[in-house]
Amino acid sequence: PKRWIVERTIGWLNRCRRLAKDWECKSRKGRAFVLLASIRLITRKLCQKTS
Repeated sequence: PKRWIVERTIGWLNRCRRLAKDWECKSRKGRAFVLLASIRLITRKLCQKTS
């Protein structure tokens, strides 16, 4: 089951156009965009559950 959770999460993150392909030259920027996409994803999931 853990593998399924990881694959699902990566699938959700790949929906972000910026993360679909690695255009960033520095890994620091890439990590920042992954963090922003994760925050956006979690925020949307939390808002759906409370509505």
